[in-house]
Amino acid sequence: MTVPESPRPSGTCPVAHGAPDGIVGPRVPLYAPEFAADPHRAYDEMRKRYGSLVPVDLAPGVPATLVIRYHTAVRILNDPEHFSADPRTWQKNVPADCPVLPIIGWRPTASKNTGIDYLRYRQAITSSIDGADLHALHAIVGQIAIPHINSFCEDGSADIISQYAFPVAFEAVNSQLGCPPEIGQRAATALAAVFEGVDAEAGNAMLSEALIELVTSKRADPGNDITSRLVQHPAELDDVEVLNQIVGIYAGACELQLNLIANALLLILTDERFAGGILGGSLSTRDALDEVLFNDPPLANLCVTFPRQPLLVDDVWLPAHQPVVISMSGCNNDPEIRTDSLVGNRSHLAWGLGPHACPARSMSYLIAQDAIDQLLDALPELRLAGEITWRPGPIHRALAGLPVQFPPSPPFTVL
Repeated sequence: MTVPESPRPSGTCPVAHGAPDGIVGPRVPLYAPEFAADPHRAYDEMRKRYGSLVPVDLAPGVPATLVIRYHTAVRILNDPEHFSADPRTWQKNVPADCPVLPIIGWRPTASKNTGIDYLRYRQAITSSIDGADLHALHAIVGQIAIPHINSFCEDGSADIISQYAFPVAFEAVNSQLGCPPEIGQRAATALAAVFEGVDAEAGNAMLSEALIELVTSKRADPGNDITSRLVQHPAELDDVEVLNQIVGIYAGACELQLNLIANALLLILTDERFAGGILGGSLSTRDALDEVLFNDPPLANLCVTFPRQPLLVDDVWLPAHQPVVISMSGCNNDPEIRTDSLVGNRSHLAWGLGPHACPARSMSYLIAQDAIDQLLDALPELRLAGEITWRPGPIHRALAGLPVQFPPSPPFTVL
């Protein structure tokens, strides 16, 4: 695949051009279907053409700098003094309908703030997630997974994305948030629009409308769940602040969690090292998850920061207050740090790094591993049954579908 040049059509998002100074070449459109079809080849071509810092477009007319060198990314992620997580200066000239604004625009969350506000939000979300009972969650995932397997096990075929990975991830996170299915369904629909840049402004509004209902209900009748712990936290978050913490959890669940399950299953079904190893006991599902988090992380390009002033990085001047996006996928595949074997290697950047690293890693690992193990235990002869395609988008690495076949099996009993 040749890295396509990004068009600059009139009437698109009029963001001030933020191309890094010292890089010669057109911006690469990360939103293009060609990029989604083969990003690894694109990263290789970027590396040859630009080095560690790549001029890209996140959407038509929305420039940014993409970091594809591992050590450069580590430096940036561990340097909040010079690279701020707060996008508000950048977004002053960004219109409300800019398709990536709901993802990288400001919210009252730790991931979009610095200083005292960062500490307040980070303490609230971390303690609320840490209060989850992972042992109970293990049993909950099993109770969720089996009915979904039973819905297709007698058919001999299924689409794992729509019939299994999405509903299991969705319901598992709903259980932890204490979210009723009808509110969760509206939130999931809205998040899909946000991540794919399809009517993102309307999707963001729909998301807020659904989740404010959840927050209001938990203030009136709290339970043993993340939302209730956020409402009751000593940080005294208001409704909008609680809502935005939940948005972050849902975004991680409905994209990161779903895609982690699906991408790991694709690896297991197509790579003999894992298909044979897991069944033979030499490799674990956890090994498959870690390899996916290296090679095809569910959130491939994120961890957005904004230089507080013009900064010289790798002989390139990065403009002040313009997006610098870490390519977790590109950095994980940096030839400087790659080794022949990834078994047991968890030095990837898929969870982020530094003060803004994901606080829900243990929960996400558990849901993904249990969902995969339940499916493989129930249908051990599962095999890929058709061509796969990837959903376009600058942020995620997401399958459009995962068709499988297997010998029909009678329904299983939920223990």
